[in-house]
Amino acid sequence: MRLERHATSTGRLSPSPALSRCWRLAWLILLTFGLLASMWQASDIARERALAELKEDAENELRLSAANLNGYLLRFDYLPQMLATREGVRRFLSSPHSQDPMALNLLLDRFRFTSGVSDVYLLDKEGTTIAASNWHRPNTFIGHNYAFRSYYTQAISGRQGRFYGLGTQSLERGYFFSAPVWLDDTSPDATPDGVIVVKVLLDEVEQSWAEQDAELFVTDRDAIIFMASRPELRMSALNALSATEREALRRTQRYAMEPLAYSGIVVEADQGPSGQMVRFEHGPLSGERYFRQTRSLVEFGWQMHILKSLAPVISAQWMAALMAGGLYGIVALGGGIGWQRRRLRREREAFAERERQTLARVRDELEISVERRTHDLTASNQLLSAEIDERRRAETNLRQTQDELIQAAKLAVLGQLAAGINHELNQPLAAIRAYAENARRFIELARVDQADANLAQIVELTERMADISAQLRQFSRKSSERHESIAVQACIHYALRLFHSRLRDERIEVIERLPNEPLWAIGDLVRLEQVLVNLIGNALAAMKERPAPTLTLSAARDAGGVVIHVQDTGPGIVEEHLTRIFEPFFTTKAPGKGLGLGLSISSRIMDDLGGTLTATNAPEGGARFTLTLPAAVPPGTDSLESRHA
Repeated sequence: MRLERHATSTGRLSPSPALSRCWRLAWLILLTFGLLASMWQASDIARERALAELKEDAENELRLSAANLNGYLLRFDYLPQMLATREGVRRFLSSPHSQDPMALNLLLDRFRFTSGVSDVYLLDKEGTTIAASNWHRPNTFIGHNYAFRSYYTQAISGRQGRFYGLGTQSLERGYFFSAPVWLDDTSPDATPDGVIVVKVLLDEVEQSWAEQDAELFVTDRDAIIFMASRPELRMSALNALSATEREALRRTQRYAMEPLAYSGIVVEADQGPSGQMVRFEHGPLSGERYFRQTRSLVEFGWQMHILKSLAPVISAQWMAALMAGGLYGIVALGGGIGWQRRRLRREREAFAERERQTLARVRDELEISVERRTHDLTASNQLLSAEIDERRRAETNLRQTQDELIQAAKLAVLGQLAAGINHELNQPLAAIRAYAENARRFIELARVDQADANLAQIVELTERMADISAQLRQFSRKSSERHESIAVQACIHYALRLFHSRLRDERIEVIERLPNEPLWAIGDLVRLEQVLVNLIGNALAAMKERPAPTLTLSAARDAGGVVIHVQDTGPGIVEEHLTRIFEPFFTTKAPGKGLGLGLSISSRIMDDLGGTLTATNAPEGGARFTLTLPAAVPPGTDSLESRHA
């Protein structure tokens, strides 16, 4: 296109009208695009922030609700065991046909009222109810056989039982705890003679959920919504069930003859490992989109879900877009006015500016040249100073990195031990509660001796819990850099104590091949304990699901110093991995199960202690880790030699 210029009365050239219209159209398109872009950007930022806040709120509410449900149910876990040892229960179970069951029915009813549970009942060896707290109700359990329930089969085999589902008589949702009742608990071949069962209703927990600004529901292993803050969601399937799945659920009688209709939930997008954007095709929650967060209730094998409405996020998006659009309009209007004023001022100053242009250009170029060189020198000086400071900080950080990594790995192991320590503390806490309630009752009855006996039991249990806490404090402390004489047997025994609960629960046999005389080595007590804890923890993980797991710990002194072996009966180490097993971040575990730093840090610790850590496969199978340390003179030997000299 050919551009035309017209001379003005002042002698200056101005653009043609066609060119001015093109520029105005280009500016209009540019401004419109900028408005849309700013509104979209503001909306996107607001959405991300609002969604992050929504996720954080959902996570906090879900964590608190899960802890509340877990604590509510587990506080009744000890009740069947305590009732199973009552003399009245055992006496009646010994000859139920020759005794009047009314006394036991009243006792169970009083216990039900005191503990706040729904029902308490006693089953004989065949699973038939012979006494119950609801003996006076039309839907009483007495005379009904519950041998098909898993809580009966678990308890009659000598274990504690748990079960959740709909009652066959009351059709109420409940959680059942059971315990075996032995008439002869002294013989090693004795079998339970009955089962005591406690039923807990779940309505109280759901009522507390209804007060939250979210929807909560719990699904079992079959993805059936067993509990929900919204009644319409209860007894529905999270996903549509096939005819085979529906028939299999009905055979268990867990949910009686409930239709287990499809809940209508549809997943639109994933938001992280446990979050999703969902909507409902039908039902009371349809017509709106939600953010769903899921949390596992490992103790019960359930999944707890929370639904947070996305309406606040959408509202925040619109508000941010409108505010951005308004601010953009104000800025654009101000910019247009400023540009117009600046254009007029520039025309007035154009003549004077041309007169000063040559001199100003020379002066500016000289100043810019001087400023550029000064700036380059200053920048070079600052860069050099920064590099010196960075090198000093790097040297300082390098010295701290090893101890911080060791402490971090120790705390990671401590997190893995938390489940076992939690189990060790839960049993004394449950027993303390039972002894405390009995002591209060004995005091009311003026039976001071029995109350004192219960209080003594509470003191003993608190001392046991203090011992467990002391072990955690000792393990989590930071080590020193000073090497000293340490007792190898004491380190091994301390590391085993941290895994006491896990060794017992997983039925792992521990073989100790340690000399009777103390073995003394030169090293750091805390860091050697960490290496042993890491190796023992890896050995237990390797033997998971293995038949007859056995952990062998041995120590001896040879010409090279003190040698410690940690051996398991797991699958062993793949040959090609033996050369890389101590590399940082090398791991054979699934993603999210480990960082591959434990063995690397342990090897570095042994190097710092003046020893070595090696890995081989035992001839009889399994992995064997060998630690070597410099031998130390037993404490007191130096002083004796100096006195004889």
